[in-house]
Amino acid sequence: MADLQVPLVRPKRKKVLVDYLVQFRWILVIFVVLPVSALIYLNIYLGDMWSAMKSEKRRQKEHDENVQKVVKRLKQRNPKKDGLVCTARKPWIAVGMRNVDYKRARHFEVDLSAFRNIIEIDKERMVAKVEPLVNMGQITRYTCPMNLALAVVAELDDLTVGGLINGYGIEGSSHLYGLFSDTVVAMEVVLADGRVVRATKDNEHSDLFYGIPWSQGTLGFLVSAEIKLIPIKEYMRLTYTPVKGTLREMAQSYADSFAPRDGDPAKVPDFVEGMVYTATEGVMMTGVYASKEEAKKKGNKTNSVGWWFKPWFYQHAQTALKRGEFVEYIPTRQYYHRHTRCLYWEGKLILPFGDQFWFRFLLGWLMPPKVSLLKATQGESIRNYYHDNHVIQDMLVPLYKVGDALEFVHKEMEIYPLWICPHRLYKLPVKTMVYPEPGFEHHHRQGDTSYAQMFTDVGVYYTPAAVLRGEEFNGAQAVHRLEQWLIENHSYQPQYAVSELDEKSFWRMFDASHYEHCRQKYGAVGTFMSVYYKSKKGRKTEKEVQEAEAAILEPAYADEA
Repeated sequence: MADLQVPLVRPKRKKVLVDYLVQFRWILVIFVVLPVSALIYLNIYLGDMWSAMKSEKRRQKEHDENVQKVVKRLKQRNPKKDGLVCTARKPWIAVGMRNVDYKRARHFEVDLSAFRNIIEIDKERMVAKVEPLVNMGQITRYTCPMNLALAVVAELDDLTVGGLINGYGIEGSSHLYGLFSDTVVAMEVVLADGRVVRATKDNEHSDLFYGIPWSQGTLGFLVSAEIKLIPIKEYMRLTYTPVKGTLREMAQSYADSFAPRDGDPAKVPDFVEGMVYTATEGVMMTGVYASKEEAKKKGNKTNSVGWWFKPWFYQHAQTALKRGEFVEYIPTRQYYHRHTRCLYWEGKLILPFGDQFWFRFLLGWLMPPKVSLLKATQGESIRNYYHDNHVIQDMLVPLYKVGDALEFVHKEMEIYPLWICPHRLYKLPVKTMVYPEPGFEHHHRQGDTSYAQMFTDVGVYYTPAAVLRGEEFNGAQAVHRLEQWLIENHSYQPQYAVSELDEKSFWRMFDASHYEHCRQKYGAVGTFMSVYYKSKKGRKTEKEVQEAEAAILEPAYADEA
């Protein structure tokens, strides 16, 4: 542990103009981004309310009409003249940090902007049928009053169902239910030839059902999904437990908080997450659903963390390091979205004084700024600056390797706080792009079962300490080393993030076999861009993309002779 306490020595970095643009960017955020974000949020809210007032029958009718518009648009495409197919969404609207450079090449756009309705809440089947642009804030606003929720509710309001299924989504309940895509019951997909199919895990399109997650929309257009609902209660009883020690000791305390070594299921909480604030201090949080009656009992403390003037959640949790372990009751919906106002801790970089009481009281109701607007107003130079001097990455690693991952991040990036959240990675009937370690079930490691290996998301979101000290830092090299570590440790990098992987390394991290089977079977080749070319860093020329799509060669992931 001694080597962890001495940061890597780096030369000092001279400031340039873009440093000052970033330093004083808060002026643009205060006077432009926040007010415009508020108007956009209001417009979205009114649209959601209007949608909720419609009958389920009418919403289904409008959905069917919109699906036919997509089918008609796809059939208008001339493969010889038009580019590859993608949505008409502007590149900067995506919540992820990866540059949507593939849309700079010639492409054929299909408008999916109408698909933002909750079609049906089926209380008998315990399933919510929703369209892909429904976001987490919208669905919890609709279901929580019914004491229902999706089994996995991603923390940030703006994250959409489509992005979480086609890509990746996690929450503090994922140690029970897996990733967001694992809670999907059925998907309605428009294929390259205009056919509309319903894919489930046990019908004739089961291969497509397992192929869609992590495919980034490159197998077809997801136009609706049926997602598992669970019963909930009005409050979350949250226990904050401070942990001090080495990174490995904190990793073990984290594992013990939700995966008891004696295997007693009564000790498994409904929610769990951890925040590592320094190389020697962290706070582990475990939550259990609680009724309103329990929360209001004399002596119990309630905390409405969602109010605009309240301290940012990660800073509130950090007080456990001084206070010691404590328990409080948080309204369930506010708990779900506890990280939204401050975007975990990225809000501190966007608005350095945003966590101060005067700002929270006067302007906290405007938070958070829309990520899409932050991206739209940053310009090329600031965007490149963030790629070089800032990190937003998630590392999905086996639970027993969390200590190794924390030490790696400390050595290479020295970023704090770190977010840690467990999730099951299921052993499925087919080998999908992400899969557990072969033979994991024979090792009987902590948290594993016979049907799922326990993984953990290590969230690395902030400016490295070297940059904060004014030292040189090469973000591309750091991310490249992180990706190589992930490959060597059977771990994964969600594709929303900036990636330095070449094609061969990409398919060393992910398994291509089932994905390529679906690409061929469902006619995606030549219509939709492949997931690697959609995810790779840098601009894609039309020639590069077309040659990659047209080639039927030895797979890029195959070992060289």
